[in-house]
Amino acid sequence: MAVDLSVIVVNWNSVTYLRSCLQSVLCAGGPLVVEVIVIDNGSFDGSDAFVAREFPTVRFIQSRENGGFARANNRAFEEATGRNVVFLNPDTEVVGAALERMSRFLDTVHDVGAVGCRLLNTDGTLQMSCIQSFPTLINQAVDAELLRKVAPRSPLWGMRALFEDPRTPARVEAVSGACLMIRSATFELVGRFSEDYFMYAEDLDLCFKLHQAGFANYYLGSAEVVHHGGQSSSAASEGHFANIVMRESVARFMRLRRGVLSCYLYRATTGIAAAARVSFLAIALVATLGQVHRPALQRALRKWTRILNWTLGREQWATRLGQPAA
Repeated sequence: MAVDLSVIVVNWNSVTYLRSCLQSVLCAGGPLVVEVIVIDNGSFDGSDAFVAREFPTVRFIQSRENGGFARANNRAFEEATGRNVVFLNPDTEVVGAALERMSRFLDTVHDVGAVGCRLLNTDGTLQMSCIQSFPTLINQAVDAELLRKVAPRSPLWGMRALFEDPRTPARVEAVSGACLMIRSATFELVGRFSEDYFMYAEDLDLCFKLHQAGFANYYLGSAEVVHHGGQSSSAASEGHFANIVMRESVARFMRLRRGVLSCYLYRATTGIAAAARVSFLAIALVATLGQVHRPALQRALRKWTRILNWTLGREQWATRLGQPAA
């Protein structure tokens, strides 16, 4: 029997989330013929035995090393046989018929590239990152939580569809890789995920390639998935791993899709913003004698110091992520 949908889940130290994720997927197919592929990205967290014991119909691939999110998804895709494929984070839970709705939309709208869904936080609130605009020098330079709250419908962020009727599919620039569905043939056509990215921005890059190839990316607000968010990288959060890798990935996007000059300018503007924040936070700590919000100020100061170091080339480990060992 022909497979309608291949579900690919990349695991990295997320075995505690896999049960809920896989249960939701196996209950969500409806009339679809679904195959599920889990690839462990070199974490060896016991997910192989867990999947074999509790989900014997799920195919499991053990990667010997962590080559990055994009590479793992591409490796698992080589085993996929579905007409459509959905890339799903391990810390997600599919709600109701979300996958069926997304697959039906792919099968009926001819110009669609990638389809994204309405991502919800654990408490049921909307996750604003489920759609976004492609990175530019302007939107990266002015990106701040306050500005997003003041002007959430600005085209700078690409989030306008989140505030419109969720029953109407909306064209957007990019959808989140936490739950991204695409025709298998289209995924092959645009060269799969770019393995220039270790993690973060590979979804933006894929959506950009689809846009350049003449496809439209869509947000389907009627399809919902709970995304508990960030579990796989949480162990490294104290060292601000994610903060640095996100910016390294955006820099790679700028270099690949906007040009070398844009990459340099992005680093420079990020450096200026980081230096300003470091100065402000240091002054705040001294001015308040560390008596007001001291832990929060210290955390923020460490974060922006590390980001400033990255812009100055002092976080070389980030540039080596995803590169083959010498």
